Amino acid sequence: MASATVIGLSLLGAGLAGRVGYQMFRASASGADKFLRGGFKAKMDKAEALQVLGLRDPITSNRLKDAHRRLMLANHPDRGGSPYLAGKVNEAKALLE
Repeated sequence: MASATVIGLSLLGAGLAGRVGYQMFRASASGADKFLRGGFKAKMDKAEALQVLGLRDPITSNRLKDAHRRLMLANHPDRGGSPYLAGKVNEAKALLE
């Protein structure tokens, strides 16, 4: 009886370890694709401005204002956000206006 219990618990542990390992492998393989490689360019261009604001061509003034407002509410320095990121958001809006 004890050996059957030990075998059963061993199989259960191996199954759980395999599942956790597979999930970690899947997360590490696809997680890096969500973010862009590298940092910001020295001089922002239109493509980078669209990426910063999360917009696609064609853009309208309403979509531009909404995207800017959404990002500034999340990244404003007075609310604990980064001054550098807030500056990049403002730079992207100014470039696209």
